Amino acid sequence: MKSIFSLNWKRSKQPRKQRKYRYNAPLHIRRKFMSSPLSKELKTKYTKNSVTVIKGDTVKVLRGQFKGKSGKVSKSNYQKIKVYIEGVEIIKKDGNKVQYPIHPSNIIITTLKLEDKKRIAALERK
Repeated sequence: MKSIFSLNWKRSKQPRKQRKYRYNAPLHIRRKFMSSPLSKELKTKYTKNSVTVIKGDTVKVLRGQFKGKSGKVSKSNYQKIKVYIEGVEIIKKDGNKVQYPIHPSNIIITTLKLEDKKRIAALERK
């Protein structure tokens, strides 16, 4: 198999090819992997199930050791497909606090940052 990105890998049933598709995907496709489900109120308001997470959104953690914690998204990493949330930190052995990366599928968006006109237009599109 080639290490160059190909859209055809998406259609394979083999887990190794699906994994390779995700690892070799360019950033404009990785952006789609960064989507999270919306809360019930936002789902009814915008008639969408999920939206791409951006810096400034308020989210709630649904899975893992930080389950139930809420906070604003401080950083989103498209390379690793992870989101960093304010208040979700681990303490290292030397006493330093470090933000803990969380996969976007394990969070739910409670409040959207609506300063971008393109984002508002995309939300209102049906």
